[in-house]
This record gives sequence, structure tokens and C-alpha cells, in this order.
Amino acid sequence: MYSLISEHSFDAAHFLKGYEGKCSNIHGHRWRVVVEIQGDALKKDSHTRGMLIDFDELKETIKKEVDYFDHCLIIEKNSLKENTYNALKDEGFRIVELDFRSTAENFSKYFYDRISEKGYQVKCVSVYETPNDCAVYGE
Repeated sequence: MYSLISEHSFDAAHFLKGYEGKCSNIHGHRWRVVVEIQGDALKKDSHTRGMLIDFDELKETIKKEVDYFDHCLIIEKNSLKENTYNALKDEGFRIVELDFRSTAENFSKYFYDRISEKGYQVKCVSVYETPNDCAVYGE
């Protein structure tokens, strides 16, 4: 079995509503997303001969998914009062609403699913919210 690992990062703010601790306040991370794909066979022809997948193609796929979250405020739907949400939008802040709580665990599954939907055989996705702490979702 062959594996390729590629990563990309984004900077974004979030908070965890209802959390008992400092993460209930708006704070930011440099989120690091590490994707490992796998496969049994290497390509046999064309310019990608001897490759599982062209790294440029994999990097571009990951970058598109990850860059969507760059420099925004990530919120779980209905986690802000309507007037707070509207005030932030009126100020021009970019807010990305999710159907899930923005934990590293949930993001690892989110990116696993998104990259898998693109046709890759994903082994696992690790999401770091600090240089030393990550959550992993995979087989």
C-alpha cells in the first residue's frame, strides 16, 4: 500500500459556545490540515507514471478546501444572538457558519469527507489547532 501526505493551513477565529473554559471566548488558530491518501497501484502511463497521484493535483485539492476557511470567523449555526451576528455582518466580517461545533475532531472528519468526495482514497486527516495538539479521523 502506498501513501502520500500533504498539508495546508489556514488562519481563522472561532469559539466554543457552552464550553467551560477559555475556548468559550473568540480566539484564533493557525489550523494545520494534514491529509494522507493511499492506494495499491501506481500509475503506469503518461507523465504521472510511477506516481500514486500527482502531488500538485493533491495539493491543489487540499488548498481549495482549506482556503475557504482562511481569515474568517467560524461559528456553529445559531451560536450567536441574531443581533450580534447581524452587527458583525454589517461591519463586513466574513463569517462561516457550520452545522457542527468547530472542534479539531469535527474538522478532521469534515476534511476527510470533503477530500474523499473528490475521489481520493483517504487514509486519515489530522487537524492541528496548535503545533502540538491535533485530532485525527480515518480508517
